[in-house]
Amino acid sequence: MDDPRTHREPFGVAPDGREVDCHTLSNRNGLRIRLLTWGGVIQSILAPDRAGGFDEITLGYDTLDGYIRPNPYFGALIGRYANRITGARFRLDDREVRVTANEGANHLHGGERGFHARVWTAEPFTEPAAAGVALTRASPDGEEGYEGELRVRVVITLDDLDRLAFDYEATTDRPTPVNLTQHSYFNLAGRHAADILGHRLTIHASSFTPVDASLLPTGEIRRVAGTPFDFTRQALIGDRVAADHEQLGLAGGFDHNFVLDRDGPALIEAARLVEPVSGRVLEIHTTEPGLQFFSGNFGSPIRGHGGRMYGRHAGVTLETQHFPDSPNRPAFPSTLLLPGRTFRSRTVYRFGVEA
Repeated sequence: MDDPRTHREPFGVAPDGREVDCHTLSNRNGLRIRLLTWGGVIQSILAPDRAGGFDEITLGYDTLDGYIRPNPYFGALIGRYANRITGARFRLDDREVRVTANEGANHLHGGERGFHARVWTAEPFTEPAAAGVALTRASPDGEEGYEGELRVRVVITLDDLDRLAFDYEATTDRPTPVNLTQHSYFNLAGRHAADILGHRLTIHASSFTPVDASLLPTGEIRRVAGTPFDFTRQALIGDRVAADHEQLGLAGGFDHNFVLDRDGPALIEAARLVEPVSGRVLEIHTTEPGLQFFSGNFGSPIRGHGGRMYGRHAGVTLETQHFPDSPNRPAFPSTLLLPGRTFRSRTVYRFGVEA
């Protein structure tokens, strides 16, 4: 007998002719996650509000075509390297490695056809109080300019405590930088909400990494105290995003890496997002050292789920990861993976409500 907590159905055909599937995960509380083998995309999350009413809380598309076309990485797995690399190049073992330049002269989110634009192999599974899907793929030597074959496994698990976990593993046969993340845009107010400006955000980070005009880190690690970047206590996003601050002017809002307050590699709470009208809450725990807060600074509207137009600040991303441009910044935590070693990272989203 099929397990009702997992369901697979066709979702379309990729440009290379491979079939793309949609896997639906459900738990005993009615939380439902839909994920695609195209890009490991989280296509939909239905979550309850304080009255028990379910609604869509992520941005995305109803068909595969939307994800195949250029888009803001809605719901995708990102790699080999999440975020930006200056000049699309870095030095490795005294030689220069050039990767794809896909944001002007720079490299963004793994290149033109990074992990977000590949078909993954999926193996669904169930456990006594959880269900999930294990996604795997081998990134060949030379893909988007990166050296060595990188074998990646991402286990995505939804349990009955309303936790959605991402467990990342990777191995390589040549030294290579690795920085993996998940790029869902959240709007906890539901599918009809115009923006996330009424959300309240906490980020457990006493510092952030300022950027230049190309949104690349300057190398400085700056304290958040006394600035609009101080989310160490819960703050309204709408009160901060339009503040008069040179960093917000450069990015058109928030698009910055926060340096998480941590002591060691353990799983810690990185951020907490609250939508006060619905009561929905998202808590994010991670083993990563950084969190990229992007306030959905879209330059023009995007048509998404159900034909809805996503305008400026329609969703927020809170991407757990290493720091941007780390291969060119020796003072930042290293992202170099060596043969014989295994990259491991864990991020957990916990959904809930408050009275």
